[in-house]
Amino acid sequence: MSERGAVETVADVIVARLGEYTEHLFGVGGANIEDIYDAVQRRPELMTGIVAKHEFGAATMADGYARATNRLGVVAATSGGGAMNLLAALAESYDSRVPVLALVGQAPTGLEGRGAFQDTSGGAGRLDAERIFGAVSRSCVKVTRPQDIHAELDRAIEAAFAGGPAVLLLPKDIQAAPVPSRMHRAGVSEPAPVDAPLDADAVLPAAGRGPAVIIAGPEIARANARAELVALAEALDASVLVTPDAKDAFPNRHPRFAGVTGVMGHPHAPALVAGAGLCVLAGAALPITARAGLDAALAACPRVLHLGADEPFVPAHVRVRGSLRHRLLELAVHTSHRGSAAAQVNTGELPELKPPPATGPGVRYREAVTALAAHLDSGTDVVADAGNTGAAVVHHLPVPEGGRFLIALGMGGMGYAFGAGIGSALGRGRRTFVIAGDGAYFMHGNEVHTAVEYQAPVTFVIFNNNAHAMCVTREQVYYSGDYSFNRFRPADIGAGVAAMYPQLPAWTATTLAEFETALDKAHDEVGPVFIEILCDPDELPPFAPFLKEPSA
Repeated sequence: MSERGAVETVADVIVARLGEYTEHLFGVGGANIEDIYDAVQRRPELMTGIVAKHEFGAATMADGYARATNRLGVVAATSGGGAMNLLAALAESYDSRVPVLALVGQAPTGLEGRGAFQDTSGGAGRLDAERIFGAVSRSCVKVTRPQDIHAELDRAIEAAFAGGPAVLLLPKDIQAAPVPSRMHRAGVSEPAPVDAPLDADAVLPAAGRGPAVIIAGPEIARANARAELVALAEALDASVLVTPDAKDAFPNRHPRFAGVTGVMGHPHAPALVAGAGLCVLAGAALPITARAGLDAALAACPRVLHLGADEPFVPAHVRVRGSLRHRLLELAVHTSHRGSAAAQVNTGELPELKPPPATGPGVRYREAVTALAAHLDSGTDVVADAGNTGAAVVHHLPVPEGGRFLIALGMGGMGYAFGAGIGSALGRGRRTFVIAGDGAYFMHGNEVHTAVEYQAPVTFVIFNNNAHAMCVTREQVYYSGDYSFNRFRPADIGAGVAAMYPQLPAWTATTLAEFETALDKAHDEVGPVFIEILCDPDELPPFAPFLKEPSA
């Protein structure tokens, strides 16, 4: 209830309702969104307001929060440039189907079309926010009457959970307007639809012509169906591959875990699929980064079954829609070792891509990632950024037991990991490692300030090769290599961060031993930590297209 009187405002209603779905509001303040923050401070028992350094960072915090917790991520931004800064992050959430709700301030309705500052109403030759945000959302609605807020908010939440993001455009006067008590929400919801029973015998052959393989995709995490996936793997006696953006879908140290598919994946994956009698695509639509090298293998498999809501990018003999958790469990219950050949069991290290040995300065990717793996406790979450660093992490780093793994492969934008890691850490309340390159740091690494401000338990590990190294590699592999636009003068990132934030533990490692020492020292810290590790810009990452591997 608003302290201004007996009647709640639209902003009060929004905060009270969203408190059922989230504990954090991420954003950057401004004149046309400040009523939302004002309502947040009146309800501290419901929600904590987090102020980021940039709206992209705030939106990736909401994205990371949603992915790590399976709750609704909420971001708020003011009108004009603040609103436009959301677009790249919302595009990632859109392509990766992440449930994010964006609350976007707008100029007062009485000034729209009359020269209002930051007017995006679409009138008088101005930008049209509804059209702009409609392109990066499942639902974009401008609220123009206070009495509509309950219905529009419910629709936006529903759209976000159906495969978000959703956007509510909120003029400043509407945020502050009272909502008549008769318009209060009744609190009655429609019953969830019930899936029709699955005919398991029609979906799966009674006996296969080879072992079963499951390829698990990011929909497993969105559906919170990890336990059901394990149950199906056991019932089918199947090996389990995961896509690069679903490394946490299946326990990485489980004997049935067979590695990662696609451009950053393990080279034996195509042969494993080609030799299978049954391949189950479990929440895996298989875009090119996830399926590189698998087209011929899938064509050779006599039975490809797809489970999930997203339309697959590959042909499937059978498609099963409905709740992924329920479908996985139904198949597990009705299937018991189909009499097919036994699956490959992982008894040791997986086959790896073999880049040529690097001869330049710094620590090698595999050595650094191996050292990291040894220092990650169970339950630790990992967020990887784009580029050579991300490829090395996807290929080499086992996800800790009970941990989450996030990477932005929808749009692949650099700098995503900094905000997403903070959102994950605050949402899950546990240590999160953000692993990024120096290029990503220079884009959005100043969200470290946000981690310091709110004492988020994030360990930032920056692989610094003073380059956009994947672009350097492309210059060498695909062009003459005689020039580079992507090598930079040396930057002492660790020293710079230590100077900016004297209270932040920060180290720079030039050798593997120094890196391991820094990880040891950082282990018992409660708040954020920063580690810079120097590496070689000319080292090729485990990225199949650069190595001419069969999976390329």
